[in-house]
Amino acid sequence: MPNFSTLSIAVREDAPNIARLVLDRPGRFNAIDDVMPEEIRAAVEWAEKNDDVHVVVIEGAGKGFCGGYDLVAYAESEIEHPCQQESEPWDPMVDYAFMKKNTENFMSLWKCSKPTIAKIHGAAVAGGSDIALCCDLIVMAEDARIGYMPTRVWGCPTTAMWTFKLGPARAKEMMFTGNMIDGRKAAEWGLANVCVPVERLEAETRKLADRIAGVPKSHLAMHKMVVNQVMLTMGLEQTQSLATLFDGITRHNPEGLWFRRYAQKHGFKAAIEWRDSGRPIPERDEARRLIHEMKGLD
Repeated sequence: MPNFSTLSIAVREDAPNIARLVLDRPGRFNAIDDVMPEEIRAAVEWAEKNDDVHVVVIEGAGKGFCGGYDLVAYAESEIEHPCQQESEPWDPMVDYAFMKKNTENFMSLWKCSKPTIAKIHGAAVAGGSDIALCCDLIVMAEDARIGYMPTRVWGCPTTAMWTFKLGPARAKEMMFTGNMIDGRKAAEWGLANVCVPVERLEAETRKLADRIAGVPKSHLAMHKMVVNQVMLTMGLEQTQSLATLFDGITRHNPEGLWFRRYAQKHGFKAAIEWRDSGRPIPERDEARRLIHEMKGLD
């Protein structure tokens, strides 16, 4: 089995047709660092090449699936990074190149010829929801949560999967509000294929994976290709390019820069508490004024 620093992938003796990809940074709620996206792709490629594997299940170690990008160190400090450029003017294409690569790494789950299942407990939020939505199927615990809170400020989901999974009206509701929904709501809306109490999550995931694993790989690949082609024809790749570019803008426009400066002055926890509370987000000239005040320029 391959060795990784942020995750593991293996097959069990009792289920050689099912690869289990486990995000394994439980101390950080399996948050996405600069290494994890490439390791997800490498793990999927390993499963793709393993002739015994028919289906891939991706899950999180510890208390949840994935808490999104590991941003605390970046947001609280003036660290120069492609996605947090302190130098001015910022270069949108440097940001775009970095995040587009991450998006393509997550999309390896969608492009893999073998079906992928996200098994969600705890939460799959922000960038963690991107990973989950790139999977073909989702099995959720009733009390698990999924959403992309940074749509309120400092983020645009680069995989753009909400519309393709939920349809335009529900996707707009999620993106306009930054709300999370639980497993019950996700199943009601058609986002989750299966929703069960958390104590039944493993059994139901295994039941679905076993059923899929009994189908020939060639048939699975063809069926997946047909459905994926519909999404491509609808403009998935073009939409992802736009979303990835917009994601960079949300982190460097006046509102995004205000959020960063607020986190640097008051801490990332305080910044996300403001973001998620429903309080109005400072914008345009107000955001610029507050940025100057926090930098001590007035």
